[in-house]
Amino acid sequence: MSAKSRKEAKDYVLKIAKEHDVKFIRLWFSDILGMLKNFSITVEELEGALEEGMGFDGSSIEGFARIDESDMMALPDPDTFCMLPWRPREHHAVARMFCDIMRPGGTPFEGDPRYVLKKNLKRAADLGYTYYVGPELEYFYFKDSKSTQNLDEGGYFDMIPLDEASDLRRDTVLTLEEMGIGVEYSHHEVAPSQHEIDMRYTDALTMADSVMTYRLVVKQVALNHGVYATFMPKPVFGVNGSGMHVHQSLFKDGKNAFHDLSDSYHLSKTARSFLAGLLKHAPEITAVTSQWVNSYKRLVPGYEAPVYLSWARRNRSDLIRVPEYKPGQEKATRIEYRSPDPACNPYLTFSVMLAAGLDGIEKGLTPPDPVEENVYEMSASERHERGIGTLPASLWEAVQLTENSEVVRKALGEHVFKAFIENKKIEWDKWRVQVTEYELKRYLPIL
Repeated sequence: MSAKSRKEAKDYVLKIAKEHDVKFIRLWFSDILGMLKNFSITVEELEGALEEGMGFDGSSIEGFARIDESDMMALPDPDTFCMLPWRPREHHAVARMFCDIMRPGGTPFEGDPRYVLKKNLKRAADLGYTYYVGPELEYFYFKDSKSTQNLDEGGYFDMIPLDEASDLRRDTVLTLEEMGIGVEYSHHEVAPSQHEIDMRYTDALTMADSVMTYRLVVKQVALNHGVYATFMPKPVFGVNGSGMHVHQSLFKDGKNAFHDLSDSYHLSKTARSFLAGLLKHAPEITAVTSQWVNSYKRLVPGYEAPVYLSWARRNRSDLIRVPEYKPGQEKATRIEYRSPDPACNPYLTFSVMLAAGLDGIEKGLTPPDPVEENVYEMSASERHERGIGTLPASLWEAVQLTENSEVVRKALGEHVFKAFIENKKIEWDKWRVQVTEYELKRYLPIL
């Protein structure tokens, strides 16, 4: 953003804050795990915050800084100023802004996930590309946070009365739109009490901010209705888990660089190389796109989640799907990457996906033939013959692959890369010493 446009944006924020009697502004940012962090300032501090940022202690933020280098500055992005609709509006209203985290000297903090994404988007921009994404986040509504008691027994696209949560979805969509986030679809998903709201395709930085907002809004609206919403990837045994399928494309000079009318799949050479890069690097980016121990309970055959490294047009068992081209809709040509889940850090997830795709473009990779058959029904030897690999089966396996990935190291930067790996190793160690209910039921009576 130029100095002039930033000044105009700051002036606009100060004007709107005054007109709407804003008293408190929440400064939002993310830790390396994608957890939304914030602190509040009063409107009297707003002008100074927009000019110089606000200081805070970063030593307690996951993946940020050690005690001896804990001083951080949160510099609000004026383009993200927005009123919080669930807070008072007539008097002493509350607004929010996303922040870029800076060191006291004014340089970007390399541990800030938003900075990581900006850095990767600049790499794409240097090649002439703008990266667009459209994630589909699934989630569950439960009676409370202590159980997995359903609100409904509805199924895919069901209407009321089976879908008791239609009012919750409606209120969520209205709140998102009030905050400037465009919504395309909302519907009941496959599993009982599972739902999905799809945001309108936009540039990756705006979308990463929107994903952070979306998750909070879904939970806030649920809370207002006396229920609980969760983005846990696999909260219920025996039914589908929640995914975050990400539609993506690159634009160049205002045109979709993924589209080629002469290709049988309407994919350009750029799109095919991007797809090949994603397929090649999928195993090593999975610890980022599916970052929790629980994520790998979703990534198993039989529940619509991808496990095998393949691509196709119609086949929803593949890791990458190419939605069919509609004549006249060149801008809609895209590829859908299906392994991420909604509990990821969107800044880091979009970063590693973009990095994998750009590596494919820079190296001129070509993808294998598409697989339109159901990969789940193939035998292991059949998959081996066709060169169809698999995603890692556990967080530990995923972390080991990521730790040896130059693509991920470069995409995340040394600071976030090391902090992320260390955090995930600790999570795995905590998990592997647990004695689960399954083990007690299975082994205690017989051993």
